[in-house]
Amino acid sequence: MSFKNLLKEDQRLVILRSLNEMPAYETNESILDTCLESYGHNITRDAVRTQLAWLQEQDLVTIREMSDCQIAKLTGRGQDVATGQADQPGVKKPRA
Repeated sequence: MSFKNLLKEDQRLVILRSLNEMPAYETNESILDTCLESYGHNITRDAVRTQLAWLQEQDLVTIREMSDCQIAKLTGRGQDVATGQADQPGVKKPRA
């Protein structure tokens, strides 16, 4: 696996785990960008949106638009992946 793919998988896990810690399991893309930065992923807002779109395609999050901002909400399956109870190809498996 390439280093680029490892980074993407880790970014997706960080997003899912961050959403799992949020009240009502949802937050906006700006907060998620800050969460990613705190884990060493300094990526653009467009890259955050790309990861959110991928996670939505896998039914791990839902996305709604508010003005020009996206708000992501963790699904039940997304929570299972975030906590390591389920595997999802393309998302790093959390450590025990």
